[in-house]
Amino acid sequence: MPLPTNFDVIVVGAGAAGLYSALCLPASLRVAIVSKASLPLSASDWAQGGIAAVVDPQDSVDLHIADTLKAGAGLCDRAAVEFLVTHAAACIDSLVEFGVGFDRVDEKLALTLEAAHSRPRVLHAADTTGRALVSTLADRVLAQSNITVLTQAFALDLWLESGTCRGISLVYQGEINWVTATAVVLATGGGGQVYAQTTNPEVSTGDGVAMAHRAGGLLRDLEFVQFHPTALTKAGAPRFLISEAVRGEGAHLVDDTGYRFAFDYHPAGELAPRDVVSQAIFSHLLKHSPDPNQGCVWLDLSPIPEAKIRHRFPNIIQVCQHWGIDILHELIPVAPAAHYWMGGVQTDLMTQTSIPGVYAVGETTSTGVHGANRLASNSLLECVVFGAQLSNISIDSAPINIPSIEIPNLELWGEKLAQPNGSWRDRVQQIREELPRLMWQAAGVCRDRASLQLALDRVNTLQREFNNLPISQLITQIIPPQSGTLPSEISEVDLQTWGETRNLLAIGILILTSALMRTESRGGHSRTDFPTIDPDWQVHTIVQKDRWFKSDAID
Repeated sequence: MPLPTNFDVIVVGAGAAGLYSALCLPASLRVAIVSKASLPLSASDWAQGGIAAVVDPQDSVDLHIADTLKAGAGLCDRAAVEFLVTHAAACIDSLVEFGVGFDRVDEKLALTLEAAHSRPRVLHAADTTGRALVSTLADRVLAQSNITVLTQAFALDLWLESGTCRGISLVYQGEINWVTATAVVLATGGGGQVYAQTTNPEVSTGDGVAMAHRAGGLLRDLEFVQFHPTALTKAGAPRFLISEAVRGEGAHLVDDTGYRFAFDYHPAGELAPRDVVSQAIFSHLLKHSPDPNQGCVWLDLSPIPEAKIRHRFPNIIQVCQHWGIDILHELIPVAPAAHYWMGGVQTDLMTQTSIPGVYAVGETTSTGVHGANRLASNSLLECVVFGAQLSNISIDSAPINIPSIEIPNLELWGEKLAQPNGSWRDRVQQIREELPRLMWQAAGVCRDRASLQLALDRVNTLQREFNNLPISQLITQIIPPQSGTLPSEISEVDLQTWGETRNLLAIGILILTSALMRTESRGGHSRTDFPTIDPDWQVHTIVQKDRWFKSDAID
């Protein structure tokens, strides 16, 4: 169908944050959801553990707040945490009303315990909670007459005029168009694909953060990356996440000798915060393996009754069986992998960014609720609590009539891109493959100045090479409101690969520079050359364009 070129609100991203945000927007608004893959395909869809909320009389809001603040290692915004936790129960009621099939025990919502929670408060749908949530939201979105879903569509950039957002540039059905909107919601998830080892799907390329950065938005705490301690580690297999809930139900971490080593690093053992467990695994491998980036430890599920494993973790059973592992009778090889980005686009409690007309929800953001290390199962909660705030949006829905102007000399560009045949495609692919290896080695679980600086120098070189490619020179000439059909030499897949690689390079530089700036270890940022928390660094790192600075100290 022809692409509508004017909406009231464009939501970029179709995970839990994007879908729920779209549903919460006033029904009077014309809304577009832009998804670069099929609906749904997102990190939310892969979320296993669940969603945290206080729904049990034996639990309390104060305890959930305290657990979140403790996990955040001194960098949480207390007001944001209180906002998240106090709105949680109402959002759970909303999800139940939508039809999300959470597990129950005797008609009551079933709750499980996860690491660093002081009470069982994690609601779940077996071990595919994210899938249950996102599929339900997607069905509901498709039934809304005011929401247009654009799949296989890739957002390139925000469109600003006089500092205010007017829409986005969009690759869709072989064309590049500037699509107008009074508001844009960035809900593109995280950037796990910048790392060679990640639990994130292929779509997690940091698009929203990179778009906001190019537009001059304030970004915060980009050095803080959560590495999930227990990703499946077997040759040929993806880094499939073995849920935190497995350890919550009683599984043990052991090394090659069967030794339960986690208590050597923290009194809570396997149920310590994720950054602690990941660093414990890395440190243990460093002592006993020639290359800690290639080794693994083992997850022993034998303490859990077989019936409970079958009931709670059917998806994990199935995936591991596919890779030749019988988790009922065998240990699971696991190691840390990049999982969640605590940093992102800075927003207020109403999801507003520093760019007028631009909002952000979910992992794309830095709301202040996660601090230096996210508490398990607060991520899906953040998506719905903050997505719900878009019900209060107030915008002018008057149409914006912008003339379409063709990009000049497209055919000449097509000829240039064809000579020599395929060379620019090869170089984009080479950069796409080299960058995650650099990032995993230099900015992974443990970091140091020398490795970070070497990697940053190399990524800056890759960035310059990328900017000089003919495809890059073409795209940078497309300014609003120019639009046009892609030359035959460029496919939509080519352009999406180029766009994702551009975004990955941007967030790679942002993470590396932020990690160099923070000379301490805190939460998801661990420096072997600065191994302790420094009270003087109880501040946020802030980025805007090429400016890097610290926030005021946090109380």
